[in-house]
Amino acid sequence: MHRFKDLEIWKYSREFCKEIYEVTQAFPETEKFGLVMQLRRGCVSIPSNIAEGASRKSNKDFDRFLEIALGSCFEVETQLLISNDLDVIDDFDLKKLQSKISSIIKMISKFRSNITQSGNCNNPII
Repeated sequence: MHRFKDLEIWKYSREFCKEIYEVTQAFPETEKFGLVMQLRRGCVSIPSNIAEGASRKSNKDFDRFLEIALGSCFEVETQLLISNDLDVIDDFDLKKLQSKISSIIKMISKFRSNITQSGNCNNPII
């Protein structure tokens, strides 16, 4: 079992969730059960899967949950782009959130590479 609360990817993805919740508060009421729900569920899935994976006994199992978290990142990014296409999120917020989700994707990818190659997943820097 690993200490997920020490992982920077977990901390950073939690901060990202907070920003998604703040941005989606300004979405129109008609999107309450559409994009708002999808974005919120997707962003919550990222740190949740990191935490759940950290509870697993093997790095192979942990890697599977990191893969799911990575998939959620791409879903959220797609939903952000659609939100921008529909003019419910402006270009400034889109660029800011895209930059953060790109950072999370890179962090998860690097972390996955580290645990599969070296077997070490207790590096709190990643």
